Amino acid sequence: MYGLAVNHRLSVFTPDGMTKRVNGLTRWFTNLDIKKRHEELILVKKYAGHEDEYPKYDNYDAIEVSKVADIPFDYDGVMGVPITFLDKYCPAQFEIVGFGSGSFGVEVGVKGYRKEYLDKLGGTVPAKGNLYYVIEDSPVTPYKRILIRNKHPELQKRRSEACCV
Repeated sequence: MYGLAVNHRLSVFTPDGMTKRVNGLTRWFTNLDIKKRHEELILVKKYAGHEDEYPKYDNYDAIEVSKVADIPFDYDGVMGVPITFLDKYCPAQFEIVGFGSGSFGVEVGVKGYRKEYLDKLGGTVPAKGNLYYVIEDSPVTPYKRILIRNKHPELQKRRSEACCV
């Protein structure tokens, strides 16, 4: 049995000048075979015909998906999704390719920034292995991303078409 607990503490300053500590978001991730691991995420967004809504990373062969709800059902490549995806992860539906940040990103092949974009950042050098995409000739680095691949994009597409006919 393996598990990982994540807890973010938050300091809140009250109007009277006191500081209160609050336990924030807590999650428990495990590889135990529990019911939630078998609940597939219902995907309703379509990639084909909407490619402009999903920027491609400049330094890795994947697309940016800014919200878990926007994961397309018909895309068979690698996608960078928010870390909140872990709450919805179903191993039968998705493969986790890696993490698109820092040394973890380097391990899966995320390249560094191109020199032309480093110059635009004015001396601020982002960590190696961080994903970025380009909008209006400026690099955009999203918050930490998990790199995933849909194991059965066509199966999901057929299910979606069958229920919507």
